[in-house]
Amino acid sequence: MAKDKKKDQPKTAIGVDIGGTGMKGGIVDLKKGKLIGDRFRIPTPNPSTPEAVADVLGQIVDELMKRDEAPSADTPVGAAFPAIIDDGVARSAANVDKSWIDADVDKIFTERLGREVHIINDADAAGLAEARYGAGQDVKGTVLAITLGTGIGSAMLYDGQLIPNFELGHLELDGHGAETRASASAREREDLPWDEYADRLQRYFSHVEFLFSPKLFIIGGGISKRSDDYLPLMNLRTPVVTAELKNNAGIVGAGLQAALHFKLVE
Repeated sequence: MAKDKKKDQPKTAIGVDIGGTGMKGGIVDLKKGKLIGDRFRIPTPNPSTPEAVADVLGQIVDELMKRDEAPSADTPVGAAFPAIIDDGVARSAANVDKSWIDADVDKIFTERLGREVHIINDADAAGLAEARYGAGQDVKGTVLAITLGTGIGSAMLYDGQLIPNFELGHLELDGHGAETRASASAREREDLPWDEYADRLQRYFSHVEFLFSPKLFIIGGGISKRSDDYLPLMNLRTPVVTAELKNNAGIVGAGLQAALHFKLVE
C-alpha cells in the first residue's frame, strides 16, 4: 500500500538562533509557528570560532532530541546565523569571530551533527517567521521586517517568499551607516529622548519606503516593546506594526527554512 505523503511530513523541526552572546534552540511546530516546550539556551562561546560554535550547536540539538516532541533523527536542523549567507557560506561575520568569513557554515554544522543542517541569515529567519505565522501573514506584495537592536537587521518578503540578504541597516543616514544612528543601541549610547529617536527613525524609514514601496513594515527587536513611545511620532504612508513572534522568531524561522529547503513542507 502506498504511503500517505502528508502523514509522512514532519510536523516539527529543530531551529537554533545563533547570536553574539547566546545560542538558543527549540522544537518548532511547523503548522502553528510556535515552540513546543521551553527554549534551551547556552552562552555563545568566546572566542566564537567555527569549531566552538559547532560544538555548542551540537549540545543544543542533543538536548532537544531527548524530548518526547523531538522530530525524527534524520530531520534537517535549521540555524539562524548573524552573517550574509550565500549558498550556505558566510560572507560576513556580525558579532561572531571573523574566522567565519567565507566559511562553509552548512558543511561545518552538517559534519559536526551528522545530519543535514541548513543556514539562514538571522534577520531573514525572523522575517520569514513573521510572514508565515505572524504580523505579515497573508500580506501580498512587499513586506519589510526591520529589527532594531545592536544593529539594524532587515528581511524582504514578496507574497510571503523570502528574498534573502537585504542589508538595509547599511544604508546611509546622516553620512553614516544607518545602524550606527538609528538602531536601539544608538539610542541608548547617545541617551536620545524618544522624540529625537523617532525623528531618526522617520528619516530612515521614509528613505526605505521611497526605495521599495512596501505594503507593510514589521518592526522587531527588543525596542518593539516600547513602540508606543516612538511610532505615534512617525508619519509614513506604509502601515507599521510590531512583530508578533518576538524573541522566538529566529528559532521558528530557522526551523521553517530548513523544512522548506528540503521540501518537507510547502
